[in-house]
Amino acid sequence: MTAVIPGRSATDRRESVLRVVAPVAVGVIVLGVWQFLVSVVGVSDYLLPSPAAIVEQFVEFFGSMVSATGITGLNALLGLVVGSLLGILLAALAAGWRPIDHMSAPVVASLAVIPIVALAPVLNSMFGADSQFGRQAIAGLASFVPVFINTLRGFRQTLPVHRDLMKVYAASSGQIVRTVTLPTAVPFVFTGIRIASSLAVISALVAEYFGGPRGGLGGLISTSAASSAYPRAWAYVVASIVLGLVFFLAMLALERLATRGRRHS
Repeated sequence: MTAVIPGRSATDRRESVLRVVAPVAVGVIVLGVWQFLVSVVGVSDYLLPSPAAIVEQFVEFFGSMVSATGITGLNALLGLVVGSLLGILLAALAAGWRPIDHMSAPVVASLAVIPIVALAPVLNSMFGADSQFGRQAIAGLASFVPVFINTLRGFRQTLPVHRDLMKVYAASSGQIVRTVTLPTAVPFVFTGIRIASSLAVISALVAEYFGGPRGGLGGLISTSAASSAYPRAWAYVVASIVLGLVFFLAMLALERLATRGRRHS
């Protein structure tokens, strides 16, 4: 009997190429139309700076962008890590004890609707103009909600019959969690973290608009726009987009690494 070695078909390879080529082509078309509107149609620079002007400002202020990206990225990362850990911990407690589940539900619902624009000035005033803690706290709150919701859903995916079967085998509570509950919940946990990674960056950026120490991307976008340096403001926006993509892709890579064994099993 001849063994069949699994491999990627030509259709799969074409689909993989299209996943890369299609968004790149769309981006090139959008940039071409954008440049056409500014150069030929004559759209005002303060309404829509040209891509060429934005690239020029990006190169000119590249050093400050790297520094600002580091500040905003660190605030978002700390908020993401702390918010995710708290979300996973509280979800585990809520999944195991129904009273905690009932108590946490209204708290999480309240946190989900807190407007960043209202909370940021308050935290910046509470912790001082030289502290980054307010931005980190906002990023943590924004990260906590999706991680908690998705993790709790993941813990509840375990079927009672599977837990009962493990008890028949005289498995302890820790063994049941390690062998049944956690493997089932892992994809849901990483889905929540992947969503939270983008929210952490957005929250840190928005929080930088409302006081606190300058130097982050959000503050520089606000300062550049206020001084009518619109191409520079858009260049900082591009740096913010890159930062958000880096966070998202890093979490996606971690998710694939953590679930690779499950896919091959």
